[in-house]
Amino acid sequence: MKVTREKTENSQAFLTVEMDPADVEAALGESYYRLVKKTNIPGFRKGKAPRSVLERTIGRESLLQDALSHLIPKTYEQAIKEQKIDPLAQPHIEVTQTDPVVFKATVPMKPSVKLGDYHSIRLKPEAVKFNEVDVDVVVENLRHQQATWEPVARPVDFGDLVVLDIESNIEGKPFIDQKGVQYQLHRGSPFPLPGFAEQLAGMKRDEEKEFTLKVSSDYPRGELAGKESHFKVKVGEIKQEKLPKLNNSFAKQVNPEIKTLTSLRKLISANLKLRAEEKARADFEEKVVAAVADLSQVEFPPLLVEMEVDRLLDQRTRDLGGGGLEEYLKSINKTEAELRKELEPPATKRAAYSLVLERVAEEEKIEVGDGEIEAEIEEMMKNTGGGDELRQALSTPQSRQSIKQLLTSRKTIQHLVEIAKGATR
Repeated sequence: MKVTREKTENSQAFLTVEMDPADVEAALGESYYRLVKKTNIPGFRKGKAPRSVLERTIGRESLLQDALSHLIPKTYEQAIKEQKIDPLAQPHIEVTQTDPVVFKATVPMKPSVKLGDYHSIRLKPEAVKFNEVDVDVVVENLRHQQATWEPVARPVDFGDLVVLDIESNIEGKPFIDQKGVQYQLHRGSPFPLPGFAEQLAGMKRDEEKEFTLKVSSDYPRGELAGKESHFKVKVGEIKQEKLPKLNNSFAKQVNPEIKTLTSLRKLISANLKLRAEEKARADFEEKVVAAVADLSQVEFPPLLVEMEVDRLLDQRTRDLGGGGLEEYLKSINKTEAELRKELEPPATKRAAYSLVLERVAEEEKIEVGDGEIEAEIEEMMKNTGGGDELRQALSTPQSRQSIKQLLTSRKTIQHLVEIAKGATR
């Protein structure tokens, strides 16, 4: 065996390994004995056909492939031992020639993190910002939620809720066909197509209308993008929104435990302040971690970015509530390859931040005890209302390790925040 270490970059070792012909021949012999016992060859009992006959039957390529599938892992292990490489994960292996047998191995290595002088970082949190206008916006949204709809005899106007019969087609094929569907007119609405709401404005009850709209170039169903859709609509009932008056009765309507409009506004204000403080805290933590990462030298294999991309994809499909990745890709009109490419920058940042936080935790000797893990499990149980089944799932060694990593990261970020504020050294 001859091993050449071509280069090492991005925490990856690039090896070229030329295998000893004698080792390959020995492996071919072992493959012959394995395969001849499994292959039916006319004129021979199983396991009794000569090697030359077996090779003619299954092809020498098949025999060699079986031999290399057993020999390459052993040879690879010898190669990384010889090169004193401690791999992070399984390598990417490519056989580049078969006479003699040569394969290339790209070996992901453990990341390298060299921290900068993060103790010198000084940052000031942004002031929490919100005002009475924000409260007014929430109150107005609540009014719309509590509104009633009343029939009117006038033509359709923006903001109205109309009952429609819709027939449409694109190039003679049905597009949208619904009867008695409710539709609220919003100026500039892209649903179902841009311009649809504007075509309805001014129509009267029982009036019919035909019109054509162009499907936008970024329409989720790519095969329809840029085509024209012919619509035929009939307006049924027309309703206008009746907003409740802003008084104490409205406050009770929103929440029976709230007696006055003043109390409702105070509650909204407190919730907005809490939300703004939480966002400011999260933004400041992100700023601090970014500053520590900027001072650090971090090198890691692309494999870690791929793993982070996988996690981001999994998170998005979970957020869909069972729709799955395929459904999500259709909704955004992208291929999986395009989406993965799009997720690479945030995945790279997440990988770098995670490695920096791990290294800081080691440097600062930040630890998480069993009691803290138990307390976190209890908090999760309380927040989710889970039963014994959830407790068992959270108590497995794997789950406890994940919780430990989460808490360690959380404590490390908090420690860095204190440093950035000048509260500790």
